[in-house]
Parts: sequence; C-alpha cells; structure tokens
Amino acid sequence: MYIKHLAGVVKEEVKAGTKTTRQVLISSEEGTNFAMRKFTIEPGGGMPMHTNSVEHEQLVLNGSAKVIIGGQEFDAKKNDIVFIPAGVPHSYQNNGDEPFEFLCVVPNKTDIMEILKTEK
Repeated sequence: MYIKHLAGVVKEEVKAGTKTTRQVLISSEEGTNFAMRKFTIEPGGGMPMHTNSVEHEQLVLNGSAKVIIGGQEFDAKKNDIVFIPAGVPHSYQNNGDEPFEFLCVVPNKTDIMEILKTEK
C-alpha cells in the first residue's frame, strides 16, 4: 500500500483521440482487480465512437462533455457517474470551455479497443 501524488503521474497522449491525455493512477500491475486512470479532454477535443472489451466506471471531476453511449446522448458534467458496459459503442466530445476530466476504473482484463467507422 502506498500514496502517490497526481502531479507525479505522467500524462500520455491518447492517440485515438484529439486533445486527450491519460494518466495511469493505479496500473494493472499495482492493483489486483482494477486499474484506475484519469482522462483529460481539452476544449474542442474528444474520443471517436469506439468499443472496449471491458466495462468502464467513471466519475466526472471537472467540465462537461457530450457523451454518447449505445446510441443515447448524455450531457456529462462534474460529479456525474458514468457506466459503460463492455462492448457498448461510446464517444466523448468536449464542447465546453474548460477541460473535461474524469476518473475511469476498469477491471484487470485484456481491454481491446475498436474504433468504429462512421458514415459521412
């Protein structure tokens, strides 16, 4: 058991997204059952429609964004709790003027992410 400070955790670019970074707060090597990450999506940024092979439990820490889950559109904002079941298509778009930040807890299982093609 230990404590570490958020400022000391490296931010890495999320290549699938735009203006999006991720910090791995508790890795799958550190946690027995779950990993915890913090995502930041800057204004105008987002994540395209995609699926993951594991569920996501999320807590919005700051900002707001349009989140689409399984074809339903939501306005997620600070202190909202978001649940995304495994395999359900979802996307994020920060339409606000401040960073959209959220904690994301996932089970320690292989997570296969698939970007879904969108028709124009």
